[in-house]
Parts: sequence; structure tokens; C-alpha cells
Amino acid sequence: NRQITYPRDHWCHPEFKDEWWYVTGHLFAEQGRRFGFQATFFRRAGPILGSATNALERSPLFQTGPIHLAHMAILDVTSGRFLHQERLNRQGWDAESSTNTLSLRNGNWSLHFANEAGSSMMLRGGVRSEVAFELALTPVKPLVIFGETGVSRKGSTPSASSHYLTFPRLAAVGSVRIGETSLAVTGTAWMDHEISSSQLEEGQAGWDWAGVQLNDGREFMTYRLRRKDGSTDPFSTLAWIDKAGRVSHRNAAQFQWKSLATWKSPKTGAVYPIRSRLTTVDPATGQSAVFVFEPLAVNQELTGDLGGIAYWEGATRVRNDSGQEIGSAFVEMTGYAGNLAERFR
Repeated sequence: NRQITYPRDHWCHPEFKDEWWYVTGHLFAEQGRRFGFQATFFRRAGPILGSATNALERSPLFQTGPIHLAHMAILDVTSGRFLHQERLNRQGWDAESSTNTLSLRNGNWSLHFANEAGSSMMLRGGVRSEVAFELALTPVKPLVIFGETGVSRKGSTPSASSHYLTFPRLAAVGSVRIGETSLAVTGTAWMDHEISSSQLEEGQAGWDWAGVQLNDGREFMTYRLRRKDGSTDPFSTLAWIDKAGRVSHRNAAQFQWKSLATWKSPKTGAVYPIRSRLTTVDPATGQSAVFVFEPLAVNQELTGDLGGIAYWEGATRVRNDSGQEIGSAFVEMTGYAGNLAERFR
């Protein structure tokens, strides 16, 4: 029965175990140069109870207070080069998440409100010393909340759920520095904020997720929760966002997500459904519609020893069944390089 309010509920919620703020987008510079980027700030309450099962849980950072994990990634579409980095720090000098405003920091990476009203945000990130970016993010459409009464269900148990807040379309303006070259960029971004204490339940292995921005001004978000046997969990969902920002939900029986091609990671050995087709009824026409997801580069897998999780998260183009490009997206695929259920229960 929690009432979600903005900007208050974009701040940190220490009463919940897990929380993340996630920004992805497509950026364009002069001469047609294109980039995809991801910036995610995670907060997890500590200490972890029970036996340590991975490097993250064995870390002494869990001995006091919450920890902050952050992921940054950028794809230079022109060259096909994909760079990523992760950081893990305890709340304090090197990382923070404020309970009084949107103010997140992990080292020199940060995301914060640009003004008291929260009408725009500033994101600063990078990958090691090779890439840095600074972006002003301004919502083009209103905040949406997925799920019934502000709760996005992920399973049959009440605890397998989250509060799920999204800005489905933001204008991005700023700069990207690659080496010694600084480029002015503009583009569009998508921002998620999820708040939970348990995401998955027994029998679930991971999820396939997409945030899709169509050229006609609409968006949709979908996730296919995968069970250990590879089947689609009935709590999978799709949510349409119309041009005015109104949300309508679809259940697992009302869409199909099918793999068209796979890619095997040379680093983790995980096999990802790299190209896929989603079929559902388009609410604008009432007719069946096909959306084909094609990655702008196949190798957009994020790996790292600090968080203990490898997953694919990448810039993607969207085509219809005639091959026409009709939008852009970011697609996330988890649980292919190891079961996630133990980490998110």
C-alpha cells in the first residue's frame, strides 16, 4: 500500500535490501558517430547473513553498513569497441546514496538531481581512463510506475516483487571523451529505479528484459522471467506506454519472445539469445505486431569479479517484420552465466 511520490521516491530507501538506479541510452555525435551507454548504481544492505558463496559476499565491505556496486559501459558503434568497468565500495568516503535527494556516487561516477524539483538529472561516468561522459538528462515523458498499485510482481510469493519506477524517454545532452578527443553528443535515454528486498523465487533462473523506444513516440518495457527448465514464468510481463505516458499491462500469455540467433561468450562460455523476435498485439492497431531485436554489436557482455555476476546488456535496434527499423532499445539478459535466484531472493 505504499504511495509512490516523485521526487521523494527516487531517493535511497534503506529499509529495503536491494535498490538500483539504471540509465541506458543512445548517443549521436557529428559525422554520424554513435554510442550506446549504460550506467547502473546498486545499493545493497549489509551484512549478508549465512555462508558466503562468492567474492562479493566474502568481501570485508559487508562487515559494516550498505555497499555500493556500480557498472559503467559504453559501445562505440562505429568501431564496434565495447568497454565496461565495475566498482564496489562501502557507504562512506568512496560511495554514497542519499536519503534526502537523488544523489548517488561511486568514486567519481555520480548521478544526481540538477535542481531541487528533480526536473533534470546529471550523470557522470566513464570506463577507466579511456572514456568519460557527462550528460544532462531531462524527462520528455512523465514518470511511470509498473505493476498493480505500485508493486511489480516477479513470482507467486509476495516477497518476489519490487517497486518499479521508470522515465521511459529522456533527452540526453552532453559530451563523451575518448582518449584525448571530446565529442558533443545528443540522444535519448531510459531510466529505471527498482526497490526491493527479494526479486526472484525458487525455480527461476534469470530474465530477459527490454526497454524499447519506438520512433512513433511510444515505448514498451518487457521482461521474460525464465525458469530453470527454460520455460517462461507466468509472472513475465509487458507494459505499453502510449504517447501521453499512460501505461497498459500485458500478461505472459499475451506476448511471445523467441530466440532467432545465439552468441557464445569467449570469456564466460555463456550462450545468449543475441537476436530475438517479440510478438504481441499492438494496442494502437489491435493487430498482431512483430518486433525484432538486433544488437548493434554482439559482444556487450559485462563481466567482473567484484559483483560476481556476468550478464549481457546492450544497445539494440528494433525492426518490424518487414525489416524496417522502427525504434531502438536496450536488452538485458541475465542468468545465462550462472543462476541468479540465490542472489535475488
